[in-house]
Amino acid sequence: GLAFRLPNGRRTGFRRQNKESRVGWPITKTGFQVDWYPQHCKARVWFSQDHRSLSVSKFRGIRGMRDLLPAETPLWQFMESRMQEQLYGFGYREIRLPILEPTELFARSAGESSDLVSKEMYSFTDRNGDSLTLRPEGTAGCLRASIEHRLIADKLSRLWYSGPMFRHERPQKGRYRQFSQLGVEATGVAAPDIDAELLELCWCFWRALGVSDLVTLEINSLGTLPSRQAYSRALVDYLHRHRQDIDPLSRERIDINPMRVLDSKNPQTQEALAGAPVILDFLDRDSADHFDRLCRLLKDLEIPFEVNPRIVRGLDYYTRTAFEWTTDQLGAQNAVCAGGRYDDLSELLGGPPTPAVGFALGMDRLASMVSLSEPATTADIYLLALEQSLYSQLLQLARRLRKAFPHKRVVCSAGSVKIKSAMKQADRSGALLALLLGEEEVQSGGVSLKLLREDAVQELIPLENLEIRVKAELQKAS
Repeated sequence: GLAFRLPNGRRTGFRRQNKESRVGWPITKTGFQVDWYPQHCKARVWFSQDHRSLSVSKFRGIRGMRDLLPAETPLWQFMESRMQEQLYGFGYREIRLPILEPTELFARSAGESSDLVSKEMYSFTDRNGDSLTLRPEGTAGCLRASIEHRLIADKLSRLWYSGPMFRHERPQKGRYRQFSQLGVEATGVAAPDIDAELLELCWCFWRALGVSDLVTLEINSLGTLPSRQAYSRALVDYLHRHRQDIDPLSRERIDINPMRVLDSKNPQTQEALAGAPVILDFLDRDSADHFDRLCRLLKDLEIPFEVNPRIVRGLDYYTRTAFEWTTDQLGAQNAVCAGGRYDDLSELLGGPPTPAVGFALGMDRLASMVSLSEPATTADIYLLALEQSLYSQLLQLARRLRKAFPHKRVVCSAGSVKIKSAMKQADRSGALLALLLGEEEVQSGGVSLKLLREDAVQELIPLENLEIRVKAELQKAS
């Protein structure tokens, strides 16, 4: 139960009925309210004059925006560290961008008719009357920062960023309303050499994470604006002739954004598109040469790929190269990484003419494909005080070990815990060894060492030899 005082000074309380946190009858006959903050539950409890029992309402996360729990974060840290090693090796520098950007930035870059702008953005008007948007993608913000801070003044700029993006879509497996992306952008080079470098970087990601056998590279060329406009006219004519054979959403897109019809997952629409014009037949000579050169580079690098002329990107700023890394591990949401060229975007945002190419990698989808080779642990060395009065000395010992082994996790058992329970906690932590400090150890000037991953006798170690012995055990385990 919980005891508290009413405004009139009388002491009262209420009882818990069950584990679901339903609140029992009030002890007094007076109606009251109380803010109740038990462990794991932050809620406001109301009692009315008729003394009826009410449920405690718990706060829950927003639909489509999930928590990454401590059991999951080691996998994410593993992925991030492996990819950052590759980015460093390729010479890419990190840029950290704000989550909020002006709404007009995305409307101008992605296109007013895109699903991103028309249906999916989280936008609001702030107190100054400015329209702001939680970033739905990272390319526009990265290029905005590059223009603003003159990062594209260099002939070649290589940047990467990571963090949450936001889109109001229907949540399903592999699709969240808040999702994490790692983005890579290279500006200043028009040749397909840099396109091949980015695809080689992706290939290194997959190999470092052990998923290279699970992904397929599909590439296409969208050409330049004139060739894309010529293709769009031919595609619109074809779609009007087969209007009755495609789904209602695709019909709406025919005159607004016809190339998006190619992205439809509807089986009937895909069947109707079997005879549709192919964009590769409409490429200008420079775009065709660019695409041929890219294909040759990928073959030289021995990166397997497929040419898929149906690949289109959902944003209006893409030109020439377009690609997707797909997998059959994710169901309908089969793209784990996608990108391409956006040579005209800088001018569209008020910057100088700048060729550019980049990609975004879905971290949430990738996490469902990657597995850790070893189980996650929370400690390497576990310290226990057998008496509460010795906890200060235990903390000093932990400080000494952290200084000696800065890359190891030294964890102290906290609170008044029985030795049997504390040893169970130490074992569950995954620690290699436990160090026990009691009155006997203090009097003898040492500490007891217990190896947790092998059947060995607990032994007393003099404090002057502690670091040497711990180091030997850590090296033996590695």
